[in-house]
Amino acid sequence: MDELETLKLEMDSRGFSEKTKKAYFFFAHDFLVKMTNPKEYIAYLITKKRYTNITANLAISALQFFFKTVKNQQLIIDRPKREKTLPTVLSKEEVKRIIESTNNVKHRLVLKCLYGMGLRVSEVVTVKVADIDFEREMVKIVAAKGNKDRYVMLPKELKGNLKAYIDLERPEKYLFEGRKNQYTIKSVQKVFGYAARKAGIKKEVSCHTLRHSFATHLLEQGIDIRYIQALLGHSNLQTTQIYTHVANNKVKNIKSPLDTL
Repeated sequence: MDELETLKLEMDSRGFSEKTKKAYFFFAHDFLVKMTNPKEYIAYLITKKRYTNITANLAISALQFFFKTVKNQQLIIDRPKREKTLPTVLSKEEVKRIIESTNNVKHRLVLKCLYGMGLRVSEVVTVKVADIDFEREMVKIVAAKGNKDRYVMLPKELKGNLKAYIDLERPEKYLFEGRKNQYTIKSVQKVFGYAARKAGIKKEVSCHTLRHSFATHLLEQGIDIRYIQALLGHSNLQTTQIYTHVANNKVKNIKSPLDTL
């Protein structure tokens, strides 16, 4: 068994998510093809490939796992500091324009789910009909990032819409289905991109911007940040606290000296 096959086996035996397995395999394979020195490889990714520090840290994790489980060696590499960039956030009016820019029922519901429940695009395509508890007005998000389950609220605005959609479309398993089984991430990204352009959004946005906006708008409504952490499925509160830097509920109440001239 070669090294990459051993890596696959080690990841499978630990129950890694498909996304993690794909990333770890890519960096291990890329490293074996291009370099012999792990530190030189990470430097190459940052300086030549212009990868962000976040991606470089993922590559380091991949190589450390590869060296530990396959080569039986401990790999020590200093991690680059994560960039302190703030997420782009849409106003409620901008979110409304994006959702209303499509007349396709399924597309509109996908966008509403992304924003209304703060879902990742990888989560919205894996929601099953059986995961929706209409009585308790909750939705179970199964095996999300980190293989963790969590519950999110089912917005009242969505409850009736989803019931009608399910009765009409009769999805067999997944709430949103394509031609072959579940709706694809790429399809959702195309839906969002088209809707954002049609809505005239000039900001740099993606599907994940709706999740950022969900968290920020909850914070602006006065919802405790620990509840927001649970809804987003963040393991670390520090990850959620970034939204305190973009919420405007405190800043907008400060009067600029320009307004007092």
